[in-house]
Formats: sequence, structure tokens, C-alpha cells
Amino acid sequence: MLKIKNLTKRYGAKAAVEDLTLTIQPGEIYGFIGHNGAGKTTTLRACCGLLRFDEGEILVNSHSIKEDSMEAKRQMAYIPDNPDLYEFLSGIRYLNFVSDIYGIGQTEREERIHRYAEQFGLTEALATPISAYSHGMKQKLAVIAALIHEPKLILMDEPFVGLDPKAAHTLKTIMREHCDRGGAIFFSTHVLDVAEKLCDKVAIIKDGHLVVSGRMEEVRGDSSLEDVFLELEGDNA
Repeated sequence: MLKIKNLTKRYGAKAAVEDLTLTIQPGEIYGFIGHNGAGKTTTLRACCGLLRFDEGEILVNSHSIKEDSMEAKRQMAYIPDNPDLYEFLSGIRYLNFVSDIYGIGQTEREERIHRYAEQFGLTEALATPISAYSHGMKQKLAVIAALIHEPKLILMDEPFVGLDPKAAHTLKTIMREHCDRGGAIFFSTHVLDVAEKLCDKVAIIKDGHLVVSGRMEEVRGDSSLEDVFLELEGDNA
């Protein structure tokens, strides 16, 4: 579903990400762990075509994000850590705008908007301008907008930040259901206990370099993910 091959992104002489290779298969929830500035957001932004990179290749469902970016983007959705929404629109107008972009028919969009808005408790707020939304409400709206065209791949950058416990539980359920239907999710998070319970696979990045990756039980071993992460963070510190 997502293949990252030898990805390198530099800012001047500094490599934010260097020679990163990962593969996310259909059906997998893949966690991406690292300290602030490790290269997680850079990687995710490169994967969704928002950030040009210097070396390597990224394929989304076999479509190159460089050579066939429009088709690659049709296959995916991206939820940033701080959603940048059109705040002069109401929630419902924003979701209809996104539906128009992806060519979602009226019947399908109405059903999906109703279903997800109910699940996230956002129905009554949809007529309100986004400028009046709290951060958590904006996050919920961004999640609904990402789901509305039923993408095969979902990229998420710290998706649980700002969500209340009920909304976080709803999102985790939707993520699992999405992958059980054959989709894939690649997401970064600092909430290690959530990653440990939710993810099929995990990758840990440090200073732009992949430290370890694999199935959760293999990476974790007899320890917790937190213990493994802290141990790897301490190496060569």
C-alpha cells in the first residue's frame, strides 16, 4: 500500500530524514515513533506529496508520489497534527467542499457525513463556522474529511492530540475497521501505550535514521514499547 524507498530529505547540510525504507501493507496499522524533531512529520509530509524530497521514492498503491502524484493522492488521506481548515466555512460546507473535490455523490456524502458526525458527536456543530470550533472539534472535522472519500491509505500525524477520550476511542475503532477492510494506516504518535495496543507494526526513528521496525511483538519483546523506546533513545545520546 505504501512503499518508502531510501527516502532522504535535507535542509541545507542537515538531513532531516536519511535513507529511510519502510513498507506498509494492506490491513496494517503502522505506528511511527520518535522524539520531537526525529523526522516523523517530514516523512509523513513527503509521503502525501506536501514536501519535496532529495532522494528516494515513495509509492502509494504502486503510484509514484513524484511521477503520478494526482493518482497517488486520490488513494490517500492525510490528517496533520494541526489541521489547517477553511475557518470561514461552516463544518458542513467544508465537508461538502471536500466531497466535491473527490467527486463523492450526494447520497454517499450525506450518508458518510451523517454517520461520522454522529460517531464523533459533531452533528449539532456542523452548521457553525469552523472559526468557532475548539481544537478538538477541528481535529474531529479533519478526521471526517479524511474518511469521506474512503481512501485506501490514511496518513496521520499525532491524530489523538486534542481528542477527548470518547472521540479517541471512536477513532481507534474506525482505524481498526478501516484496516480490517483492507486499508492501511501509517501514523505518528507520542502516546506509546495506545500505539502498543493498536498497532500491528511499529517503526522507531531517531535523528532522521530508522532505528528499528517490525511487528509490534517482535520490537517490544518481553518489555513494553515505552521501555524499548527509552532504551533506544538513550543509546549514543
